[in-house]
Amino acid sequence: MRAVKSVLVMAGSLKRAQKDLEEDIVLIRAMRDSNVPKFLKDDLPLFFALIQDLFPGKQIPDVSFVELETQIRETLHNLGLQKVDPFITKVIQLFDTFDVRFGVMIVGQTGAGKTTCYEVLADSMQSLKGKGSKDVRYQNVRKEILNPKSITMGELYGEVNTISQEWRDGLASKIMREAALESKEDKTWVVFDGPVDALWIENMNTVLDDNMTLCLANGQRIKLRSQMRMLFEV
Repeated sequence: MRAVKSVLVMAGSLKRAQKDLEEDIVLIRAMRDSNVPKFLKDDLPLFFALIQDLFPGKQIPDVSFVELETQIRETLHNLGLQKVDPFITKVIQLFDTFDVRFGVMIVGQTGAGKTTCYEVLADSMQSLKGKGSKDVRYQNVRKEILNPKSITMGELYGEVNTISQEWRDGLASKIMREAALESKEDKTWVVFDGPVDALWIENMNTVLDDNMTLCLANGQRIKLRSQMRMLFEV
């Protein structure tokens, strides 16, 4: 249902931005833009073949990210990194995915460029904000990075002291509580840099659905802001 909702949200924003666009084109673009970042290289021909079968003869225009792409190339140059086209595409796809999803997962081998991908995007968004870009999606980004598997569940989400019976926030709950109280338009990315397993990800269920609320063991509920994003680097 989350995947269907993200397609509908993206389709709605596309339709509002370009009211003259055919609904078929809007739907195909939404399906493409929300799904292509998730697919492996071998899956892409199959996906596009399915689209052609469902919507024969439809030509889908590519989305233009000229301003962002130019800034990404400038950021890569400033960081002393190579301007590789597939990597730049992945950075743009991450930006596009952040636009419609509250939780995003970056998957890849060690050294594949996962950390560099979101750091380059954050730097590029901040640079565009500093240059006075009219696009409100480009804001300053604050990154909070933690490894959920390096600490216990109590240290991650909070626990009650068995002696004093006092509640003490965990690392993730403390970060999210502080970010939720901010009133600025700045974006906050909470980066979970480590393996995902059922033990700790279970508590994120209500965070990643429409509620965007972290429920703690002491009954407290932390309502998260729409400017926040959960990024899982696996």
